[in-house]
Amino acid sequence: MRESPPSSGVGASRRPSTPDPKFFNAAPEIAAAAAQWLQGLAHERRASRHTLDAYARDVATFLDFLTGHLGERPGGAALIALEPADIRAFLARRRGDGLESRSLLRALAAIRNFMRYLEKRGLARIDVFSAVRAPKRPHSLPKALTVAAARDLIDPDHRAGENREPWVLARDAAVLALLYGAGLRISEALSIDHAAAPIGTTDRIAILGKGGKTRVVPVIEPVRRAIEAYLALCPWSLDGGPLFVGARGGPLSPRIVQLAVARLRGALGLPDSATPHALRHSFATHLLGRGGDLRTIQELLGHASLSTTQIYTSVDSQRLLQAFQSAHPRAD
Repeated sequence: MRESPPSSGVGASRRPSTPDPKFFNAAPEIAAAAAQWLQGLAHERRASRHTLDAYARDVATFLDFLTGHLGERPGGAALIALEPADIRAFLARRRGDGLESRSLLRALAAIRNFMRYLEKRGLARIDVFSAVRAPKRPHSLPKALTVAAARDLIDPDHRAGENREPWVLARDAAVLALLYGAGLRISEALSIDHAAAPIGTTDRIAILGKGGKTRVVPVIEPVRRAIEAYLALCPWSLDGGPLFVGARGGPLSPRIVQLAVARLRGALGLPDSATPHALRHSFATHLLGRGGDLRTIQELLGHASLSTTQIYTSVDSQRLLQAFQSAHPRAD
């Protein structure tokens, strides 16, 4: 059965694409600066393609808003003349469009970054943002799966009835095993080259994570076995290419893995929060619940700051509290 959409994206190009300057609804000088700004993020900051696309959309939306708000495509003079009320009007418009606080915060960060870039070139000023109150950051905890649910997701036997080739089922199981068994992001798992496959006696792998930082992650035996099972069935030659390929032998798209998990989610009766990324959250939460050291978990996940990893202490405490309330005879 043919997979859809076509396998592309991950591994085909490690360099994020830069949107066409015409995408920006702004005066030519601002559009040109926007293209240069994005190239700087891609090459100097090594921002991911996902980040670049999100920042491009946010800034394009802001410039499009200003075109209607000011009655003309904004140039340097118009951006320098912006007032806090103009920024508030933009945020109010986006809130009215249904954007939640998290997305508004990201948009504001992208626009500030861009305006700071313009300010250095005399085309804007950043102090206009100092009088604008940012939306409150929502306090949400990562939604980890139970140990049983995580094991069910990575068990290929639960997809035995699907009209899929055995090697495809084995491939998806191997990818998911890496997410839960090694705490990888889906992009990290799909970026592994065949030559670096953790199989046999190779019990660790070097992963290039966010910010271009490399970390070494141990790979436990059940995960290695899942990868070996996939390799034994895969009909494509993987020499010199990625470890995981799509139906036509090209780099595997993250969307294919997401669709596979969505089908499993329905079959297993799991909530919508059961996603590929939830397996990474589950990896950290379950390690912590078994007495794992927070600093070690930070290194395994590739977090730059320990404060990012500390959120899992809240997740585990919440889980313990729920277990107490459901089991203790005096919890009522």
